[in-house]
Amino acid sequence: MALGLRQLTPAEYPGALKEIPDAPERLWVFGSLPPADTKLLAVVGSRALSRYGKEACEKLIAGLAGYPISIVSGLALGADACAHKAALAAGLHTIAVPGSGLADAVIYPRTNAGLAKDILASGGALISEQEPEHVARPEDFPSRNRIMAGMADGILVIEASEKSGTLITARLATEYNRELMCLPHRIGDPHGFGPHLFIRLGAALVSEPAHILEILNIPPRMDSAAGVALRLEGAEETLYRALGTPLARDELIRISGLPAGDALTALVALELRGLIKEEFGAWHRT
Repeated sequence: MALGLRQLTPAEYPGALKEIPDAPERLWVFGSLPPADTKLLAVVGSRALSRYGKEACEKLIAGLAGYPISIVSGLALGADACAHKAALAAGLHTIAVPGSGLADAVIYPRTNAGLAKDILASGGALISEQEPEHVARPEDFPSRNRIMAGMADGILVIEASEKSGTLITARLATEYNRELMCLPHRIGDPHGFGPHLFIRLGAALVSEPAHILEILNIPPRMDSAAGVALRLEGAEETLYRALGTPLARDELIRISGLPAGDALTALVALELRGLIKEEFGAWHRT
């Protein structure tokens, strides 16, 4: 059952929020904060989330299931709601930071009031620096972005167009010395403006859950038999499982049942990760 609405002392602020230059003077919380050793991953992106962005967000967060990670986002439409829902589906703790107060009557956006209740019912939390009955105003959203960035160990940018408010949160990551991660997009995709900009400036490119774990310094679970990380999905998992015994490339592709292009892409990815290698004309697990 969710804990009731209460005000936190600075010592209780999640993550390193109390250490940022513009830390909130007050902070209200409704629900349960995660254990102190939990990594906080802020997920931000477009309100008009593309299909690609939605699928990528869901895949990345699903791959974090079982790890000590809480997903932080702003309860807004689009990427925020997708991140919270994906966290709930994966059994991860999640924290919503709306621009409004936390009273039921003012939770914003109203479309996601039900999602806010689901977060509380799952053992998650709602956080705001606004008084409980405060009705959200446009200027409250850039302000709440600093709270998300300030409490997070890392920030994952799913999508951001040239004029997106998501860019504010991403810039705060550098100001607060937080890890910044970005999802790559196709060349010319306007949703990729922000992610590509920050990747060029040094942000980490993230295309699979293992990348997030590495950046957050969380050791992946290990396969006790093979001694390799189990965070494999899709074609990579199919190929890896097929290599119970060494196989020539053509035989491996045939046994996997994958289209040749998909199989070759996965083969390269597995080799780059050090999970397989080719010797004497046959591929095998390392």
